[in-house]
Formats: sequence, C-alpha cells, structure tokens
Amino acid sequence: MSDVTKAAPAPARDLVEVSDLTVDFGDLRAVDGLTFRLARGAALALVGESGSGKSTVASALLGLQRGTGARVGGSIEVAGVDVREASDDELRRLRGGKAAMVFQDPLSSLDPYYAIGDQIAEVYRVHTRASRRAARARAVEVLDRVGIADAPRRSRSRPHEFSGGMRQRALIAMALACEPDLLIADEPTTALDVTVQAQILDLLHTLREDSGMGLLLVTHDVGVAAESVDEVLVMRHGRAVEHGPVADVLGAPAQSYTRDLLGAVPRVDTPRAVRGASRGAVQVGGLAEAEGSAGVGGLAEAEGSAGVGGLVEVEGSAGVGGLVEVEGSAGVEDPVEDPAEVEGSGQVEGLAEAGRSAQAVLEATGLRREFGRGKRAFTAVDDVSLTIHRGETLGIVGESGSGKTTLGRMLVGLLEPTAGEVRYDGHARVGVDPAVQMVFQDPVSSLNPRRSVGESIADPLRARGMGVPPLERSREWGSDEGRIRGRVRELLERVGLEGAHYDRYPHEFSGGQRQRVGIARALAADPRVIVCDEPVSALDVTTQAQVVALLGELQRELGLALVFVAHDLAVVRQVSDRVAVMRRGRIVESGPADEVYDNPQDPYTKQLLAAVPALDPQIAAQRRAARRELAAV
Repeated sequence: MSDVTKAAPAPARDLVEVSDLTVDFGDLRAVDGLTFRLARGAALALVGESGSGKSTVASALLGLQRGTGARVGGSIEVAGVDVREASDDELRRLRGGKAAMVFQDPLSSLDPYYAIGDQIAEVYRVHTRASRRAARARAVEVLDRVGIADAPRRSRSRPHEFSGGMRQRALIAMALACEPDLLIADEPTTALDVTVQAQILDLLHTLREDSGMGLLLVTHDVGVAAESVDEVLVMRHGRAVEHGPVADVLGAPAQSYTRDLLGAVPRVDTPRAVRGASRGAVQVGGLAEAEGSAGVGGLAEAEGSAGVGGLVEVEGSAGVGGLVEVEGSAGVEDPVEDPAEVEGSGQVEGLAEAGRSAQAVLEATGLRREFGRGKRAFTAVDDVSLTIHRGETLGIVGESGSGKTTLGRMLVGLLEPTAGEVRYDGHARVGVDPAVQMVFQDPVSSLNPRRSVGESIADPLRARGMGVPPLERSREWGSDEGRIRGRVRELLERVGLEGAHYDRYPHEFSGGQRQRVGIARALAADPRVIVCDEPVSALDVTTQAQVVALLGELQRELGLALVFVAHDLAVVRQVSDRVAVMRRGRIVESGPADEVYDNPQDPYTKQLLAAVPALDPQIAAQRRAARRELAAV
C-alpha cells in the first residue's frame, strides 16, 4: 500500500474577503475595522443610516478611493484580485469585468448625450475587444434580459427618454454586459415607487438565480434588504454592529441599535390607533422625538455629515422663496384659535375630530392639466377634486407618472390648471398665494449652493417687505435686516437646527438637515397649507422619522394643513388622516387612511399595497412568487 496520500483540494475562496478595513478622509474615519466575507452566488446587504460608511465600503471594493486623498487600510480581495495592491490596469479589468456597480442615481451615472445602447456597447468593447456590431448586439441582448420592452428600438434612446425605473434597469444591463461575478448595488431603489422597486428587486433576484453572481446590496431600507439577500451586516459610524442571516437579524436582533433601526421603519400594516403618542413627543415607528429635539431615539444626525449617496432628480424643481407674491397671510406664530383642534391629538398627523369638521382651507374642483399640443398633448391630471381642512393631513400616493407632483404644483400655484379652479379660504386663488407653500423632494436642487441657508430662508421675508409679522415688531429687533436675521434664526431653531447656522451653506448639512432648512423656508411665508412633495423619499429610516415627527409637531402647534405627496405607502399611512390614490392622472380611491389601507376597493390600490417590501423574508419570498405567477399569466 502506498504511503503517498492524495492531497485534499484547497477550499474554494470566497468572492469577497475584507479584513480590518479602514478608510480615512483627513481626520474623519469613515470605516473603522470592518471585516466580512461574501461567498460566490451569495447576497449580503450593508444596512445603516446615512453617514454610516456603507457606500464608502462599496467604493473601496473597486478601489474607487484611489487618487482621491483617502487613506485605505486593511485587506480587500475581490474575485481573486488584491484591490489595494493591484495596478491601475488590473483595477480596470476588475471594474466592469469581474465586479460591476450600480449607482443610486442613474441619471447622473449615464451620459445624457449618448444613446443607452451605445454606452452599454462601449463598456462591453473595453473589456472584450469585441467588434462594434457584436457590442451593439450584446447591448440589445442585456437590455432585453433586464425587461426593457422593444430593446432594439429603445437601445437608441437617450437617458432622458427613459423613466426612472427604466434608467435603473439600463444601469443594471450595463453592469451585466460582461457577466461579472459580483454586482454591487448602491441604493438601487431609493427614489423609485413601490411597484417599480418590486420589479427591480425581483430582477436582481432572478439574475442571481440565473447567473450565480454574488450581490452586495447597499441600502438604508431594511425592507429592501429582507426582499433581496441572505445575510445582513448592520453598520453604524463605520463599524459593524450586527452581522448574520437576514431572518435572524431582522426577526430577533441582538443589538439595541438594530432594534432601534427596525423600530424606525414605518409599517404599512400598523393601524393608526396604535401609533398614539403623548403630547410633547411624536411617536414614529417606535422612535420618539422630544419637542424641540433634532434627534430621534438617540440616532441624531451628525452636523456636517455626508448627505444621501446621490442626488435625486426633481423635474423642474424650484425654490419656495418665489411663492410669496401676495401679502396678508396670518403670522406663523399666532396661537391656534380653536384649542380643540390641537388638544387631544396625540398622533403624528395632528388632527383631532374637531379639526375634521373645521372650515376647508383649500379646495380644488375639476383640476385638469395638459402638456403639449395637438397629437402630442398629454393629460397629466384629469378631473381631480379634493378638499383640505385646517389641521388635516391628506396623503396622495401613486406610482411615478401618476400626476401626484403636477397636482401638488397646481395646489401651490407653480402650475396653472388647464381647467378647474383652486380656492383658498373660500375665495378663488389668483396667482401664487403665500399661505400655500411647498417643501420639495430634493433640498439640494431647491437650495442655491452659492448662498447661505439663512439668506435662502430670508427670501420670503424680504419679498413680503417685512422682517417679522407686525405683532412681533419691537425696538429690540433694530433695523429691517436685523429683524430678518432674528426671524430666520428663530425659524432655524424651530425646525431643530441652530440659529448660528444662518451663514452655513447647503453642502455643510446632511440630507435630513437640508430638508429641515426647506421646511424653515416654507414656514417663513407664514403658510396655512404646506404641500410636501416626496419630502423623505431619499432619506434613511431614522432621518425620515425625524422629518415626519417635525412636520407633525409643527402641524399640531400651528394648525397647519398638510398635503403629503409620496410613493412610500408606509410613510403616508403614518402621517395621513385621509388618503387619495392616483393613477394616470385620476383619483381611483380615497377615504380615511385606515379604511383605504385595511380594506382597499380598487384593484390598483391592492396592487400598490402588495408591492410594499415586507420585513419578514418568508413573506417577501411568498410575495415575490405571487408576482411571478401574476406576470406569467
């Protein structure tokens, strides 16, 4: 018998091996001693708040910090390549060839001047040296694979001709062109509505099953993680807080921070009656924000922290400062005339029964808005009527393109209706009324980067020709500019910031803090109605909770009426008294929030609710299977 024994085969190496990773930007340590592995064909989600270091880790896997001044330490190995020691040529072969990345904002990731198919073909040619014809054929093939209808024709379209969901599919197609072993998806569904989000998540799951590629998902949405991955790594301040199978981490979290993070997630199946909170604190998804506090459950935003990982495009967004042409609105600090409208309201929406019977502050009748002319005319809003009472929150939900934002802009006066009218306090509105203000989806694009936030907030005050409401004027305010600065500082403090932030610029604030600036600017015009257009869509769950809590607090104290436009059905249920569901420019269902959510009548409403991500991975798998069966019919 031979003494020579056959050596056992070496164990297969993991697709990703990260050990003691550190990333420093100057004196700031963004990632601190992170270690994890990702097996081939497996899926891992990095979950945490904005500024936790998730996107920095994703960028480090492809060596994207090289040449930026960042200091990267530890060991990073991806698909057999030592990322820290690799040459520039080796990194180029890794990026797109063995590992590909899908970024948060597809519009800023795609070149607006070139056709989608040409951009995909370019990536394929760089890595494979294929002919132009073969590269074009590959581009059409991967576009068809990710569900782009009529791929040969649409491959000749440019990015602005695609919807948000189609652009995200195009980015995924570009990533798949070279059949990578690893797909890194950095917040791929952040700005998408629930149905398109479900389609993208189903697509990623199907691609994993078909190709066996690994998936690293970066997200602040815990529900998205439950839908998509095998394991979850929770991050905070650049460190790993908890790591394990998705069912264990989400079902029975071991760490208090993970429990707080899960508690901040709005639940679409939570009845409004369960969400009561004592007066003086606003309860949002399990985290309480004390009155006057900028933090939520100890998860306060750090000043100067990086905002959301990318910019969310807002079509035709504009500042609120221009919405102040007419004077005569009541002061924002005036006491609420009827205490019954506020007292006894312990819910985030801030509306008591007495408020429901109050006089309507805003009425829309038969609103219609068309864009274009002749054969190219498109009806964005068609025969919409609604009424909003003082202290009430009306939620407007629907998919992208359903007409929600167009309706909101008509209510404010940024768009004139083609037909119908808007009445404020029983009188037909003429032009823009300062009593109706707007908080926009993307505070970055609605704030002038060259002006301090204090100057942006002061614009409505200067347009009205006064520093403060007449009743508050006194000698101690001094000159008009002194009164304006004093008033702006009050407003900053009112929304949980500091008066000293007057001279800071938008880039010096985090995403949630910038949204607070937008709210302060809306309040400067002393409104009675605020239209909030997707105010929390790009924010992580704890920052969402802070902004929602702030709006609820302001509503209770000032008697504001809110129109809350959003595609996140769970958040809308948290804040709304009544809900209107829009589809293709029409309201297909409306009523009290609990009735619409618990007993939807319209098939479209049922479809929207079925697409909401579930925190239970088993339920998520069942819903995914049901969607597949429905799509196959």
